[in-house]
Amino acid sequence: MADLSDNPAARLASLGVLAPEVLLPAAGTDYATWAVVACDQYSSEREYWERAGKAVAGAPSTLSLIFPEAYLEDPDSEARIAGIQASMRDYLARGLLRSAGTGLVLVERFTPFQEKPRVGLVLAVDLEAYRYGADSKSLIRPTEGTIVERLPPRMRIRRGAALELPHIMLLLDDPKRSAIEPIYAERGKLPKLYDFELMLGSGRVRGWKVSDRSLLASLAGALGALADPAAFAAKYGSPEPLLFAVGDGNHSLATAKAVWEEIKAARVGEAGLMEHPARYALAELVNVYDEGLPFHPIHRLLTGVDEAALIAFLSGALAGGPAFELDRYPSAEAAIAVVDAPQPGDAQRVACLSPSGALVLTFPRPKAKLAAGTLQELLDPFLKSRPRSGIDYIHGTESLLALAAKDGNLGLYLPPIDKSGFFATVIRDGVMPRKTFSMGEAPEKRFYIEARRITR
Repeated sequence: MADLSDNPAARLASLGVLAPEVLLPAAGTDYATWAVVACDQYSSEREYWERAGKAVAGAPSTLSLIFPEAYLEDPDSEARIAGIQASMRDYLARGLLRSAGTGLVLVERFTPFQEKPRVGLVLAVDLEAYRYGADSKSLIRPTEGTIVERLPPRMRIRRGAALELPHIMLLLDDPKRSAIEPIYAERGKLPKLYDFELMLGSGRVRGWKVSDRSLLASLAGALGALADPAAFAAKYGSPEPLLFAVGDGNHSLATAKAVWEEIKAARVGEAGLMEHPARYALAELVNVYDEGLPFHPIHRLLTGVDEAALIAFLSGALAGGPAFELDRYPSAEAAIAVVDAPQPGDAQRVACLSPSGALVLTFPRPKAKLAAGTLQELLDPFLKSRPRSGIDYIHGTESLLALAAKDGNLGLYLPPIDKSGFFATVIRDGVMPRKTFSMGEAPEKRFYIEARRITR
């Protein structure tokens, strides 16, 4: 095997990492209106996106370059996709994006909910090192089930897109804080790229360029040690290292992979194919042990459903099988406090919130390892039997409470997630049930700032 010790770029490439050419807004652009939150947030709250539109007020903004999922089912989706792709070409033609050069971006993000900042590195990952199947053993892996039916509209956007903008966040299992944190300690010596307040009270973000050879070498060494097969097997009993776990943006990364596979299939034998920019996807890497990185469950919102119908279904579905218990509480806050408290033994609890009151469902002997799995196995047949009902996945307690208070809605609040055992769970059990966890509340999610060309 070739000695890569004196070539940080080659060593990073062997670990599925590329230092990309990053594009940022041109001088004079207002970053506060340029950056908007990840498109999969506020998916049941169009009013948020309307407020974002008013804040942007026609200025150059990533709002013109993304497809908020709140509008995904609208009849004008094809026109919206064409508009997004046209805006990308227009922004490039008008010089509204500038190259910040080749390198990584060190990101420091303060949010309204965490005392410490979240620290990450924006980089490009090699889609050749990633598989999104449930049995994936690749270096980069999903942590939740990928719903392939959700990929086509995203693929239509990426196929004709000149740019990608990341809300993907990858997680690193680095308890010794050997990879990202040493670079953060040197931030005072790095060129600053941006520093601004995010819109709609979402906190502050700062970014620095990382292109110093010694820092890239340090990162490559730390990642190499974490991906070492012998060390990984000793720690986890698995011969296939998991270096990067997808924390946010699972379907965005799967979309990039699917489109890259299409490109390869259509251009077999083409010279320089494996150097095509679509082989890579831009993402932010964060240590799972970062003090500014909270883990929250993703809650469920049922529409066109009442409390009595769900309880009746559960009583029938669980008759003669795993039991469940039902307790009523005086307020949604009281029910949530019970669910948030440590559970006895293997018991799992879920709060059921509606305009008629608050319940706590307890499953004393669940089959699934996580409450999200227990609940989803019951919700899937329940919703199938009620074609006029629907489900949405809600990030954040406040959003769930507001939506659950509306007539015809039923909110299901899930218990906290333990992030210290996160990697061990994925390695041992494979992907988690879909929409199991969220890294923070909706305003804490990644905002679109950096971009990268994905066409030649």
